[in-house]
Amino acid sequence: MKRTKITELLATQPGGEVCAKGWVRTRRGSKSVYFIALNDGSTIKNIQVVADAEKFDEELMKQVTTGACLSVEGTLVESVGSGQAVEIQATKIEVLGVCGADYPMQKKGQTFEYMRQHAHMRLRTNTFGAVMRIRHNMAIAIHTYFHEHGFFYFHTPLITASDCEGAGNMFQVTTKNLYDLKKDEEGKIIYSDDFFGEQTSLTVSGQLEGELGATALGAIYTFGPTFRAENSNTPRHLAEFWMIEPEMAFYDKEDLMDLEEDFIKYCVRWALDHCQDDLEFLNKMIDKTLIERLEGVLKEEFVRLPYTEGINILQEAIKNGKKFEFPCEWGDDLASEHERYLVEEHFKRPVIMTDYPKEIKAFYMKTNPDGKTMQGTDVLFPAIGEIIGGSVREESLEKLQAEIDRRKMDDSKLWWYLDTRRWGSCPHAGFGLGFERLILFVTGMANIRDVIPFPRTPGSAQF
Repeated sequence: MKRTKITELLATQPGGEVCAKGWVRTRRGSKSVYFIALNDGSTIKNIQVVADAEKFDEELMKQVTTGACLSVEGTLVESVGSGQAVEIQATKIEVLGVCGADYPMQKKGQTFEYMRQHAHMRLRTNTFGAVMRIRHNMAIAIHTYFHEHGFFYFHTPLITASDCEGAGNMFQVTTKNLYDLKKDEEGKIIYSDDFFGEQTSLTVSGQLEGELGATALGAIYTFGPTFRAENSNTPRHLAEFWMIEPEMAFYDKEDLMDLEEDFIKYCVRWALDHCQDDLEFLNKMIDKTLIERLEGVLKEEFVRLPYTEGINILQEAIKNGKKFEFPCEWGDDLASEHERYLVEEHFKRPVIMTDYPKEIKAFYMKTNPDGKTMQGTDVLFPAIGEIIGGSVREESLEKLQAEIDRRKMDDSKLWWYLDTRRWGSCPHAGFGLGFERLILFVTGMANIRDVIPFPRTPGSAQF
């Protein structure tokens, strides 16, 4: 008999023979009847299987334990119990995969730290099933939004010879024998005989190449993995993560902020419209304010706040007794605690912070007429802090070259990037959204390691 997914069975009227396949969440019962909660990952909800004890061999039923994989055939009937409209009255049960008592994801509650040690199995739990279905839906929402708004999906390289942010901390890519490295007279490694003929790394961003796409196609977006080799063990950082980076020709700062707000509201609305069951589960089990917070994002316009005004608000709060762990002076890069204060306590809604001091922002951002600030547009969210980092890009070759020189950056590997300003330059802007940070917000999870299937962090690259 052909299998039907559980999400479809739960929406089917009683009557008829069906086949369901999945994994046992729980099994309970008496000497006369067994009740099996079966889940196949298609929905957060289980379907109840009712098995009369006299119809099934006792040795078979001993194998029906938490985590075991079953194929169940039977009649779809109206459920007499609460919690589900239909259930399966089993006529045939086949154990496809047994699961012993040492199965690490037993019904008893485990900490998220424990489950990270068993990331290959945690995906079968209700919580991680919900998170991964929402992650899928957010990916669909992102592609749908940009397709509907005339953007082109643009693939940028994962291997690069340049560092977009100019900050180092990149994973090196090489085919060289690490036990026999050739070096020059100064002791520097010679890369001329390496695969690419020069030092290369895994990318931290596709932005620079994305700008090339925008100056040819008008509006593009990237959506792919990026990498940072920072030795950071915070709940907000991963070594391997996914980024969405749109780049648009002929956008100014106002256009960019409009897009940032519209895009992220679209994603939140999509989650509320398409992930109701999973969100209700997470709202009950993880964060009881989750759905309220998501709905709150849609209700009001985001605050548009210049950095200088934000600093003044924070300093006034300090005068009134607010305690922050990190300093908060003009010129400082705001910490997450500062960003969250502005969003959660002062304005009580998302904030787009603009016009940051140039010393704390990247070289490619457009400088304001004051010569001190740049046209950055970062979106700050409750419970997260910065969720989007964006800016207008400097389109003037002379100004961009001057900024590179002022920062004493090596521009020898950026010649191709400077060519976009040399030949047919145009005003343009873009932003980067960390996909996992979006999933953190939409799911209410507290640690970024719990919203990606297999987290890569310092000292951990298992599974």
